[in-house]
Amino acid sequence: MSGNVELLNETLAGARAEGRAALVAYLPAGFPTVDGGIEAVKAAFDGGADVVEVGLPHSDPVLDGPVIQTADDIALRGGVRIKDVMRTVREAHAATGKPVLVMTYWNPIDRYGIERFTAELAEAGGAGCILPDLPVQESAVWREHADKHGLATVFVVAPSSQDARLATITAAGSGFVYAASLMGVTGTRESVGEQAQDLVRRTRATTDLPVCVGLGVSNAKQAAEVAGFADGVIVGSAFVKLMLDADDEAAGLAAVRALAGDLAAGVRAHVS
Repeated sequence: MSGNVELLNETLAGARAEGRAALVAYLPAGFPTVDGGIEAVKAAFDGGADVVEVGLPHSDPVLDGPVIQTADDIALRGGVRIKDVMRTVREAHAATGKPVLVMTYWNPIDRYGIERFTAELAEAGGAGCILPDLPVQESAVWREHADKHGLATVFVVAPSSQDARLATITAAGSGFVYAASLMGVTGTRESVGEQAQDLVRRTRATTDLPVCVGLGVSNAKQAAEVAGFADGVIVGSAFVKLMLDADDEAAGLAAVRALAGDLAAGVRAHVS
């Protein structure tokens, strides 16, 4: 069975055709429980997310801020496994028909087996994988298997990336480019940095792939700001914090749905 890279491409192209940025949500699998995590992904889609990234919880998430680290710890204590990540992708995609990716560090895939992981992700209806710590020069075997199974390979670029390095990274990627808008770990920010605009401009000079900006957005105003210069707005910590702060799971899901609605309005703020 082939994965859903084309669904991802069509979704991002559809947002562009509407004159707006896509809204990309991030939620960890297994948080607060496996079933609760699946419902959270559905809630984000219900609220207006175009794409969802499902995080594979990691014991040492070096690129994630304290909010996502806390959620990962809860998921890991609950015993989340790769099979639960695949189930989250499968059920969320089956329920919504929308593109679902997995975001993971490289080590779990390396241990699990590249062919096994890509085959199972495609079978689950996944659209691709975001690999923040896989060096592009070491990615050929992964990309061969991902391409075979119809999965996008999304790489991360940062303001520190030199122009030549950006060109190398974007040439190897597919689906979209994940532009980290602020140096350092993820987490909601008070304002969206000017670095992000410059990074998007430099990245676009190297590729026709959509450039989606993550690491900072938490409200509709910020989403509108990023949507003014990026092809997609990625939001993670803000969703996870709502679920951590909620009195119960139902309240958390309602908050996720409501924030997705606000952000979906934000990315449409520039549509005339």
